Amino acid sequence: MNKENKRPHSKSNPLKFNVSEEAKLMEFLMKKLDGISRNKVKNMLANKVVSVDGQRTTQFDFALQPGMVVEIGKPTAKERFHSPWLDIVYEDKYLLVIDKKEGLLTNSPTKEKDTAQSILNQYFIYTKQRCRAHTIHRLDRDTSGLMLFAKSKDVALMFEEDWKNTVYDRRYVAVVCGNMEKKEGMVASWLKDNKAFITYSSPTDNGGKYAETYYETLMTNKGYSLVELRLETGRKNQIRVHMADIGHPVVGDVKYGNGDNSLGRLCLHAYKLCFHHPLKHKDLEFETPFPAVFGRPFPR
Repeated sequence: MNKENKRPHSKSNPLKFNVSEEAKLMEFLMKKLDGISRNKVKNMLANKVVSVDGQRTTQFDFALQPGMVVEIGKPTAKERFHSPWLDIVYEDKYLLVIDKKEGLLTNSPTKEKDTAQSILNQYFIYTKQRCRAHTIHRLDRDTSGLMLFAKSKDVALMFEEDWKNTVYDRRYVAVVCGNMEKKEGMVASWLKDNKAFITYSSPTDNGGKYAETYYETLMTNKGYSLVELRLETGRKNQIRVHMADIGHPVVGDVKYGNGDNSLGRLCLHAYKLCFHHPLKHKDLEFETPFPAVFGRPFPR
């Protein structure tokens, strides 16, 4: 076996290999780690223990070039943490941006075990961070996409006190029933909950909260439309109610829809989130692809 393979490795003392000729990462590791199976190399990559020039990679066919350095170490606690319900898109000492899966509550007053907030609190314990997750804004249980959490109440309050100027762009994509009549437009109404927590919409002031939703039709096909939505206000169930108001309810919306659940889920996804970081004083912009099922009615 190559002498450079005999060194014990740890987080502080990883195995290092210098690349002398072009190669794919999988073949390179199998050659250097004499006798290792392809499955073991795949597991190493999946567990994020392989780095190329200091950057972790999970790409088995990564193209290596002469002069590069491949390292095998140990994943950090942050890298080992995994939840089927959410992905951490961005993190710093003040806040996190996550990509939430459908079916997960943001938080729960009844201390439901699996909520975005409780999973993040578990993550903080796992990574030995002395903080708690504070909700800055919410998504419905069955809406997926980007969300923002603070690591302290003070940071959460910075967003709450100047939400409109701090969060300057937030957009969703939805599959709605029917072919949209207009390329773009705006829906405005007052929204108010009844005693059963059903949100009702009124074109005149009903004592509720004024709401504006801007939409752009991206494509239509066979009785369905893919629509981008931008919120001027962020009211409870705003998009779902406004789309129903104009006769194009969101597919899979059992509360405000028309019974169409042909795609097997609520087809609403928060795909874009842009905000001014109140402590780092810089603009941060995030996008996440909309779920593949949204494209099913619109084959290429």
